[in-house]
Amino acid sequence: MAVAEVKKNAEQKMHKSIETLKADLAKVRTGRAHTGILDHVLVDYYGTPTHINQVANVTLIDARTIGVQPWEKKMVAVIDKAIRESDLGLNPSTQGDLIRVPTPPLTEERRKEIVKVVKGEGEDSKVAIRNIRRDANEALKKMLKDKECSEDDERRAQEDVQKLTDKYVAEVDKLISEKEKELLTV
Repeated sequence: MAVAEVKKNAEQKMHKSIETLKADLAKVRTGRAHTGILDHVLVDYYGTPTHINQVANVTLIDARTIGVQPWEKKMVAVIDKAIRESDLGLNPSTQGDLIRVPTPPLTEERRKEIVKVVKGEGEDSKVAIRNIRRDANEALKKMLKDKECSEDDERRAQEDVQKLTDKYVAEVDKLISEKEKELLTV
């Protein structure tokens, strides 16, 4: 394995950490409606647990309301029940074959709790990125020990890995502060 490969692997893993964080943050409720809230809700589709977006059209009706339009009429009650029983605290109302899901505004206390959760997610991502840096540095040290690279190459590569780490940790901080701002905006 070459020095460049170690750096490339580290960067790919750090990038995946950022993507995972973005996906996790997208699921956090901010008081505004967004269709991603229902992404992990499963409905019983003929005995198979299935994601809502695979059995219905999920759209935004307005800033605080999600519309769920099942593709089959008999799925209306099943989807309504699944949303009610999810851990999201949502209370859907059915009008014909359209399910309206209002998202209640968040209390100040709840917003602060969610900010703490978001900051925890950010810390977890930073730890993951630092672990990737540690693994890359250990791989570089092993290459130096096995005489697969020179000391200068190893030192330069470690500096590059540190720069990558700093870049991705800054990206985590930026994502977390944006989400925090979004949460605390009423």
